[in-house]
Amino acid sequence: MARVGTSGWVYPHWRGRVYHGPQSGWLAQYVAEFDTVELNGSFYRWPGEARFAAWRDRLPEGFEMTVKAPRGLTHARRLREPEVWIDRVTSGLHALRGRRGPLIVQLPPTMERDDARLDHFLTSLPDWTRPVVEFRHPSWNEEEVFQLLERHGAAYCVMSGAKLPCILRATSRLVYVRLHGPDSERLYGGSYSDDDMAWWAERIREWERSGHDVYAYFNNDGEAHAVFNARTLKRMLAA
Repeated sequence: MARVGTSGWVYPHWRGRVYHGPQSGWLAQYVAEFDTVELNGSFYRWPGEARFAAWRDRLPEGFEMTVKAPRGLTHARRLREPEVWIDRVTSGLHALRGRRGPLIVQLPPTMERDDARLDHFLTSLPDWTRPVVEFRHPSWNEEEVFQLLERHGAAYCVMSGAKLPCILRATSRLVYVRLHGPDSERLYGGSYSDDDMAWWAERIREWERSGHDVYAYFNNDGEAHAVFNARTLKRMLAA
C-alpha cells in the first residue's frame, strides 16, 4: 500500500493553481484527489479536540491525516519530560479516530543524538500512534539509532531536500518519505523532474514488494509544486 499527498493543504498561493472558490471548500477539493495529507499547522499550534473531530467528520472513509507533533514537545522541550505533551497529543489523535495517520516527530537541527531521551519518549508513546522520527542533526544517522527505532516499531523518516541525507532505511512496517524539494541550496524549493519521480516511484514499489506501507508527502509548496509532483508520482505508481 502506498499513499501520496502534500505537507499541508491550506496555502493561499495555491488559489487559482489548485483551488477554486472560497477557502472553506479547499479541503473537499483536496480529498477528491488525494487519500492522505500531512497536517503541518499542528507543529505551530496544537489544535483542540473539537478541531480534530471536525476534520474527522469532513474526511471521507479511507482517508488518513498524518499529524505533525507540536514544536513545544520537539523544539522547546526537545523531548524532555514528554508526558504532559503526550497526553495532549493523544487526546487530539483520539478525536481523529478512523481517519488518523502516523504521528511525524521532527527534531530540530540543533538537537544532537541522545539515545536515552529518544528511548524514553518512544517508550512513553502509545503503540497506536505509529510514530515517525525525522532527524535533522547528522549525529543521529548511526546504526544503533536505527536499531532503537526498530525495537519500538517506530519509522525512520526518509528525507529528500537541500543538505539533508537521503538514507533509504526502513525501521518498521511503515516507510515514511518527506520530499522537501529538489533545490540543492534551500529547502522547500523547486519542482521534481519526471526522472526524479520515476526514481522515487521505483523505490516505493520496492518497499511495497517487501511488505511495507509507504506514505510520501511533498513539502515544496511554492507555486503549488507539491501538488503537481504528488499528481505525477501517483500517476506513475498507478501505471
